[in-house]
Amino acid sequence: MNVLVTGGAGFIGSHVAEALLNAGHRVVIVDNLHTGNRANIPAGATFYDADIVDQARLAEIFAKEQIEAISHQAALANVRESMTDPLDYARVNLLGSLVLLELARKHNLRKIVFASTGGAVYGEGASPDNDRLPFTERSWPQPKDNYGPNKLSVEYHLDLYHKNYNLPYVALRYPNVYGPRQNSKGEAGVIAIFTAAMLQGEPTRITGDGEQIRDFTYVADIARANLLALTSDQVGIFNVGTGVPSSINTVHDYLTEITHYDQEPTYIPRPVGEVLATYLDSSKADRDLGWQARVSLQEGLRQTVEWFRSQQ
Repeated sequence: MNVLVTGGAGFIGSHVAEALLNAGHRVVIVDNLHTGNRANIPAGATFYDADIVDQARLAEIFAKEQIEAISHQAALANVRESMTDPLDYARVNLLGSLVLLELARKHNLRKIVFASTGGAVYGEGASPDNDRLPFTERSWPQPKDNYGPNKLSVEYHLDLYHKNYNLPYVALRYPNVYGPRQNSKGEAGVIAIFTAAMLQGEPTRITGDGEQIRDFTYVADIARANLLALTSDQVGIFNVGTGVPSSINTVHDYLTEITHYDQEPTYIPRPVGEVLATYLDSSKADRDLGWQARVSLQEGLRQTVEWFRSQQ
């Protein structure tokens, strides 16, 4: 298939593009390089420096490249920034997604796979049986930041376009994704931030008491989930996490051991909008997509540290 990967020069998007190329698909990347990096673009992909909110430019690309499917990874994704700049987040994450959906409808695309979010959608939500964790796809969304409602709204639009225009879709609710190519600045996750600081001998900081729990999932597993979702006949929302809760303190301890870091972290106040506990039940993805996370946290951290070392 001719697959458009939005955000394909970014951390997750570049891994998704690579997985698609390795599976024999033709990949067209659209990225405005706001957080993406040209160095991340895999060999063999066609690249356009373009913004997903630019409808005219995207229409030209669709027509020229004969796009058949979309892997939509592009987004503004800094949870804290979403609270201070909600209008720009809505412009990119909502309007940009609607530009893609309209083009998908007009071109009768075969499928769209959307990078959603687990932690930001579920927030501190609850399950129907009041057993809050792990979150399932039936857990009640209770976002605590503007990024979460952005993603949730696109999920509703995907379902609307499926029911009204027969556009197949899969929305993958991501956990905390980490691995090679994650930038330690800007929208980075805590693993990239810790790793960069430790390798440079700089102080590390942990918000709150560090006992917040997350579902840390290696990026190669997430890329494989995208590939399976694109080629499956399934439609709907799927969690794609390890299902294993790990605290921030635990991650810091593992990385301290791997990097031989010799400093204690500094604990700082927890910011507004930060979720205390989230991890995902991905049994639906296992059953319907044939997907399970394969890379353990310890092994993923080792590979991540090796990559960061190679960049020094």
